[in-house]
Amino acid sequence: MKLNLMERLVVLQILPQEGNFATLKIVRKLQETLSPSEEEFKEFEIVQDGEQVRWNPKGLEEREVELGDKAKEIVAEALKKLDKDNKLTPQLMLVYEKFVV
Repeated sequence: MKLNLMERLVVLQILPQEGNFATLKIVRKLQETLSPSEEEFKEFEIVQDGEQVRWNPKGLEEREVELGDKAKEIVAEALKKLDKDNKLTPQLMLVYEKFVV
């Protein structure tokens, strides 16, 4: 699946914090996969200033991210719940279209 840095960070924010053992193992793997690597921190010049994270335009480029079917399902379910609760934001809409639609 192709995701840019912003989309990866948005998905990290909506991952479930609770669940069964199998789900939480997959969530932990997702966190590792979606989090920027040390190389990406340098390449994208990622800077965190309080709650705000900034990066250079290279972070807007989509890159292939290896996600399994169950991992995609976990993200899709989190997005569907936010949609049902009327809590989708414009940033989440882009991710919703990739995982749900």
